[in-house]
Amino acid sequence: MKKFISLLLVVTMVMTLLCACGKKNTDNDIVDSSKTQKETEDQTNNEADKQKEDPVKIRIYYSDNATLPFREDWLTVKEAEKMFNVEFDWEVIPIADYQTKVSLALNTGTNTPDVILYQSTKGENASLALNGALVPISDYSDFTPNFNELVKDFGLQDTVDELNLADGKRYYLPSLYDIPFYDGGLILREDFLEAEGINAPKTFDDLYGILKAYKEKNPESYPLTILAGPRVLYRMTMPSFGVSLGKNGSSGTNTLSWDYDKEEYFSGAISDGYKEYIGYLAKLYREGLLDPEMADPINGDIWSQKMATGKSMATYAYYDQIGGLEGSTEIDGYKLQMYPSLEGSAGAHHQPKSSTGSGIMFPAKTAKRDDFERIVRTIDKVFYSEEGAKLWCLGVEGVTYTEENGEIKYADELVNSEEGVYKSLQIKYGCGSDVTQMVWVNSREMTKYDENYARINKEVADMGDVIQPIPPTPLFDDMKSEDAGVLQTPLFDKFEVWADAFITGKKDVEKDWDAYVKEMKSLKIDEFCNLYNDNLAK
Repeated sequence: MKKFISLLLVVTMVMTLLCACGKKNTDNDIVDSSKTQKETEDQTNNEADKQKEDPVKIRIYYSDNATLPFREDWLTVKEAEKMFNVEFDWEVIPIADYQTKVSLALNTGTNTPDVILYQSTKGENASLALNGALVPISDYSDFTPNFNELVKDFGLQDTVDELNLADGKRYYLPSLYDIPFYDGGLILREDFLEAEGINAPKTFDDLYGILKAYKEKNPESYPLTILAGPRVLYRMTMPSFGVSLGKNGSSGTNTLSWDYDKEEYFSGAISDGYKEYIGYLAKLYREGLLDPEMADPINGDIWSQKMATGKSMATYAYYDQIGGLEGSTEIDGYKLQMYPSLEGSAGAHHQPKSSTGSGIMFPAKTAKRDDFERIVRTIDKVFYSEEGAKLWCLGVEGVTYTEENGEIKYADELVNSEEGVYKSLQIKYGCGSDVTQMVWVNSREMTKYDENYARINKEVADMGDVIQPIPPTPLFDDMKSEDAGVLQTPLFDKFEVWADAFITGKKDVEKDWDAYVKEMKSLKIDEFCNLYNDNLAK
């Protein structure tokens, strides 16, 4: 019995020790387990960091406008790079040189960026595309899901398909509008009209009378000035004379125009409508009513100064620029107003627009990059995703605006800005630039403007077909597209030389018109026109 008790004690001690050892081991295991978990987490994080992609680097062409000079430190730019993990290498090119720079890069294949903004395949670009200088981006629709979804939501599939070239492919991602709107036009001193008891202008004859009246009161003035060279004036006024020509002509041909009744192209640069139009400008110039600097690109600051000091009282520009002009003047009672399109011999029309606009091209060499798919997918997200679209339009939520139940409210600094919400967003934050904003939702845009702007838009809409559609693009094959390009360049060069000469009086519109027409015909403008008409989609 005594032995049994001794044995029991020994067993009990052993078990106690074993239990103690077991508990100690268990505690150690817990500590060790915790340590292992942390190490595992650290290892996982390290792996995640390793797996996280470096920002994709994209060299990109940007068309710079003097009225909205690009800033690499814009909030939109920095936020886009952060939001979509991209590093843009911006090459900022003055808008006056932009097309030439793009053409040179695509023709020579040197200094070619990865992405080109603010372009379409009108004119020479069609030839370049069909000759292999551009990526047929429609072949890579799987890489552009956000663009595809917007096209579907806006009901623009047919419109976008019309951008295909002769080979049935599309070579750029256009900007998309759910509804085209009247964003710019004739802007002039409403306070002058009120003081003189002059009615708001309805026709170009009315405008002539207003400019003449202002000149009589202010002999040193040049009442009508323009911004950024003649192209803005041309595109906003020529359609009322039945033509659309020059650098921003709606067809992209520079010298042809579209007959909306006959649905065919005609040689607009030698038409009666253009003769009447250029004669009208020549009269304004001759009588000192048109800014003599109009032939050159006018710096935005100089343009503002002319308007704000009363050296000029009328211009063609965009509604959002009114706030800046009114905010910088020291003239008592200074008040600007934007008016619907004036009526000319062909009716009252504004620059033609469609639900698509200039957009994004990818040079062919971009497709040779190993990360081509990533580049395209990134561009698609940056510019066409809901986050990207809002960024380029509204800025950063919590900074420039807030949104509650679908209602957008802008920051006080924008609401109280002398320049107004739209212009302040543009200049300070880089929102609302035609170059980078690819998605335009009418109801969203209208939140940036006042009731006056909505009233003008309604008045324009009630007038009927003020904003006509963009003419169709012919379905050239690469050879015909190249032929068109060869014809287009010398015709445009000659057109510009003569336009300047006619306006400034170096040439007389009546006396020298036939000589001008003869030169344009010798450069085969009629053949150029036939080429376009013969290749329209049947």
